[in-house]
Amino acid sequence: MNSPRLQRSVFLTLLALVSMAFVVILLPFAGAILWSLALAILFTPLYKRLLRPMRRHPTAAALLTLAISLFIVILPLTLVVASLTQEVVLLAQSIRSGRLDFATHLQQIVGALPQWARHLMDRLDIGSAAALQTRVTALAMQGSQRIATHALSIGQHTFDFLVHFCVMLYLLFFLLRDGARLTARIRKAIPLSDAHTDALLGKFATAIRATVKGNIAVAAVQGAIGGLAFWFLGVQASLLWAVLMAFLSLLPAVGAALVWLPVAIYFLATGAIWQGLFLIFVGVVVIGLIDNALRPLLVGKDTQMPDYVVLMSTLGGMALLGFNGFVIGPVVAALFMACWDLFAANRQPPSSQPPTAARALRERVDKQ
Repeated sequence: MNSPRLQRSVFLTLLALVSMAFVVILLPFAGAILWSLALAILFTPLYKRLLRPMRRHPTAAALLTLAISLFIVILPLTLVVASLTQEVVLLAQSIRSGRLDFATHLQQIVGALPQWARHLMDRLDIGSAAALQTRVTALAMQGSQRIATHALSIGQHTFDFLVHFCVMLYLLFFLLRDGARLTARIRKAIPLSDAHTDALLGKFATAIRATVKGNIAVAAVQGAIGGLAFWFLGVQASLLWAVLMAFLSLLPAVGAALVWLPVAIYFLATGAIWQGLFLIFVGVVVIGLIDNALRPLLVGKDTQMPDYVVLMSTLGGMALLGFNGFVIGPVVAALFMACWDLFAANRQPPSSQPPTAARALRERVDKQ
C-alpha cells in the first residue's frame, strides 16, 4: 500500500483532479485572464524599460505601466464601444421609423442596372420590385430588432463587464510585476527539457504579441480609414461601418470590401460617380495596400506562420470561442507548429542531422 509507484499514481491523479477543479473555478473569468495575459506580454518590454531607473520600486513601475496601458489601449477602446453602442441604437431607431429605407435604396440600384441584368434577375425570380422591397424591409426590421436587443443586453451586462474589467486590471498589475518569477516557476514545473520549454514558451509569447499587436493594428488602421471615408462622403453610422470593417479585416484582401464595395456600387448606381470612384480608390489602393503590407510584416513574420494558417486559425478560434478566439486560435496554431517542429527534429538520428541543427535551434529559442 505504501509502494512508491502507488504513491506517485495517487499523487498524479490528485494533481490532475485539483488542476481541473481550479480551471473550472477560473472559467467564468477566462476572458479577463486571457486579455490580462495578452496585455502583460505586450507591455512587458515597457515595464522593463521603466524598471531600469526604478529598480528598487517594481510596484511603482508596474503601476506606471498599467496607467500607460490604460491611456493607450483600454480607455480608447472603452470610448469607442460606448460611442458604437449609441450609434447602433440610433441606427435601429432610424430603420424602425422608416427614415433609413434599405428597400428604396435597393430599388434605385435595380433601376440603374442594364436591361440584361434585370432580365437575369427576373429569371432568377428576384427582379420583382415589390417582392424585393418586402424581403429587404423584413430583413431590415429583423436586423433592427436584433440590434436593439443586443444593445439592451450590453446595457444589462454593464456590471458584469465592470467586474471582468477590474479583474483584468488587477491581474495585469501582478503579471507585470511578478511575471519573471511566475515564468521561472512555470519553467521548473513543466516536465520537458529546457530547450523544449524555452522554445514553446517563446513561441507562446511571440504568437500572442504578434496576434494582438499585428491584427489589431491592421484592423484599427483599415477600420479608421474606411470610417473616415464614409464620414467624408456623408454615410450614416460611419463609426458602426468602421468597426464592422475592422472586424472583417481578419479576412485578407476581401474582408473590408464586404462593407465598402456595396456602398460604392450604390453611389455609382445612383449617379454619385465621384463618390463611388473615390470609395473604390480608398478601398482598393489604400486599404488593400495596408492589408498586403502590414499584415505579413506584423503577424506572419513574427509567428513564422503562413498567411493562410493565420487566417484559418483566427476564424476557427472565433467560431468556437467568440472574440477570445481571436487570440487563442493563432496561439494554438503556433504551438502546434512548434511542437511538430521539435518532434521532427528529435526523430532525426544524430548522424543525419546537420552539424548546425542544434545551434540553429538554440538561436531560434534565444530570439524568441
